[in-house]
Amino acid sequence: MIEVEIDDGAWSAALPDVAAVVERAASLALGDTRGDVVILLADDAHVQQINAQFRDKDRPTNVLSFPAPDSARPHLGDLILAYGVCAAEAAEQGKSLSDHLSHMTVHGVLHLLGHDHEIDNEAEAMEAEERRLLASLGIADPYSVDEPDRA
Repeated sequence: MIEVEIDDGAWSAALPDVAAVVERAASLALGDTRGDVVILLADDAHVQQINAQFRDKDRPTNVLSFPAPDSARPHLGDLILAYGVCAAEAAEQGKSLSDHLSHMTVHGVLHLLGHDHEIDNEAEAMEAEERRLLASLGIADPYSVDEPDRA
């Protein structure tokens, strides 16, 4: 089950079908994996607070992923996305907010599934999977331009 909670109305104002966009991308990234994911669409201040509390980084970021402990299965984890950061990145990169949100959702869900990008070969594998999944949605390669701050 994918639960989408909209905490910042700016998401719905900018994308009236925002929950459907997120659910489609998350479902695709989950594939056959069974488990629950909660996705919170928040404002920058909320994401900054969570980022400071859990990562000691006192700034907002596009997406934060919180995998659940193995003992919590079937809950896979939670994602939180910041509207202002995502909207600014989309504009800066010349992408639609819908496409960028789909990318950040896929990226976050892949983290919940154990993917990472801390070392080069892991980053290459994760980015290849993101490209493959997004292409199936008709979304262009998100890495064809430089991204300012990958999650």
